[in-house]
Amino acid sequence: MASGGVSVASLWTDVNRCGQNGDYTRALKALTKILHENRDDVTALHCKVVCLIQNGSFKEALNVMNTHSKMLGSEVVFEKAYCEYRLNRVDSSLKTIESAPEQTDKLKELYGQVLYRLERYDECKSVYTDLIRNSQDEYEEERKTNLAAVVAAMSQWEKAPTEDLGLPESTYELCYNAACSLIGQGKLTEALNKLQQAEELCRVSLADDSDMTEEDIQSELAVIHSQMAYVMQLQGRTDEALQLYNQVIKLKPSDVGLLAVTANNIITINKDQNVFDSKKKVKLTNAEGVEYKLAKKQLQAIDFNKALLAMYTNQADQCRKLSSSLQAQNPGHPRPVLIQVAQLCREKQHSRAIELLQQFSDQNPESASGIKLTMAQLYLVQGHVTKACDVLRSIEEFKHKPGMVSALVTMYSHEEDIDSAIDVFKQAIEHYQSEQPGSATHLALVREAANFKLKYGRKKEAISDLEQLWKLSKHLPSADTMSFNVDVDELENSHGATYVRKKAAKVVGENPPKEQGHGEVKKKKKKKKGKLPKNYDPKVTPDPERWLPMKERSYYRGKKKGKKKDQIGKGTQGATAGASAELDASKTASSPPTSPRPGSASGSSTAPASGVVPPRQQKPSSSGTTRKKAPQKKKKGGKGGW
Repeated sequence: MASGGVSVASLWTDVNRCGQNGDYTRALKALTKILHENRDDVTALHCKVVCLIQNGSFKEALNVMNTHSKMLGSEVVFEKAYCEYRLNRVDSSLKTIESAPEQTDKLKELYGQVLYRLERYDECKSVYTDLIRNSQDEYEEERKTNLAAVVAAMSQWEKAPTEDLGLPESTYELCYNAACSLIGQGKLTEALNKLQQAEELCRVSLADDSDMTEEDIQSELAVIHSQMAYVMQLQGRTDEALQLYNQVIKLKPSDVGLLAVTANNIITINKDQNVFDSKKKVKLTNAEGVEYKLAKKQLQAIDFNKALLAMYTNQADQCRKLSSSLQAQNPGHPRPVLIQVAQLCREKQHSRAIELLQQFSDQNPESASGIKLTMAQLYLVQGHVTKACDVLRSIEEFKHKPGMVSALVTMYSHEEDIDSAIDVFKQAIEHYQSEQPGSATHLALVREAANFKLKYGRKKEAISDLEQLWKLSKHLPSADTMSFNVDVDELENSHGATYVRKKAAKVVGENPPKEQGHGEVKKKKKKKKGKLPKNYDPKVTPDPERWLPMKERSYYRGKKKGKKKDQIGKGTQGATAGASAELDASKTASSPPTSPRPGSASGSSTAPASGVVPPRQQKPSSSGTTRKKAPQKKKKGGKGGW
């Protein structure tokens, strides 16, 4: 009998009933009484651990297992690994799983989750593939969803080529993961369509639940909407993306990882503008537990943006502190160094910035390309063109690229260092001569080198390049090697011939020709007389050069420049040049110097008969008039993207 007169059997009955009803708090009370009677009851201890886990008391459950580890032994391997996983002790959970004497299905399920958190995606993929192949139960859809999430993570964070695993897209979770995989491949339009499909599937599946309100549905859709905004941002549709991001923030979803990512993306859109809003949003990225919800690259991007925001808000000490911390965490990553250099440039410390870049370049030659390009830019800002050229020529992977050759030649030409410019051409041509002889880039470089040398009077060197170009170029075969055995009829009747010899068409139903002497005699067609020109005169010999264009005839002397033709369109409408001069009364010798008085002979309206043609009012030709357009107001252009 237990204390209080209650039997142990009845207590176990209570535990069983509470377990079936999900009342784990009451079950724990009964188990406590049982353990008070027998503290070494392994079954009671195991049940207590399960009840604590169901109530979310993972730390207490782990303490019970550690305290009674000798008695419980391997009975609670899964429970111990699960508690460690939920307490974000992922490495300890992995060791517990790997030390288990037998790998059961539920341990494999947990093993897959642990590998995903550790970002060991290849191993995780193998675990879920094996589980799907060898399991037949009601959790198959969840396993496929997890496998789709692994494929999406590999596509996004490792840029691994995706393979078709035949996963369905029947649920919105599966559809969402497929969209994430498409984002990793850069197929943004397809990804956006897939996200819209996931949104529709989510609405349909949640509409059947009567307990779900519209606000609950919007909260569930928040992760899909945030991802849709991210795709829009990548497409340059920043205004639409910003609007959707802010809608997600207003919903205040319980997922701190979702809030952190959304806030970070808003900060990247704001850049150095709307800094006050960015300072508010950055607080969401510091929420507790964010580091356990996001991938390492996501956390890294958030930290970089925090440092940049400190720079934009003129917090120089904070920017240096954050960038130095990032450099310590990621010693081979160039971005923390570039942030420090940007801060130094804002402080006009270009020499110190170049020293920092040179130091990183010497320590990390494998990632020095971008650093050296920044060094060259800083040298150009200071006016040290030759030093910039030296840095650019030290970048092995870029120095023979056509764009780099063009930039170097331009800068050396600006410094009037023609020999160095020619040396750049020479090294690039030798590189392509050994690596890609006769390629389009090789020929283009030789041609440009020849043109450059001719421009600066290096004729002998240019001739050498042109001879090389002539040898490298493809030539037509010689006349001796060409075959002239051409079937002309076949050539004329071939597809694409500009002239095709017409064959006499056979009329359907026509009687076959009869033998000569029998039947009808074949009629001869009359030749039509050629048409003669209307002004044809049989007495006059035709012009032998009439078939030639006018400009090629021997007697052509060019167009006569007549005064009337030159003066068309000048003066009043319809007036001619000669008439305007003769109608000007001030230019005639007989005209009086003053205007005629009314009623005098000289003021008569009768025009003198001097052969001057009076002007006629003509309608302006639509093709010959020029109309001025009314001035239009200039439209203000919209704001550009980031």
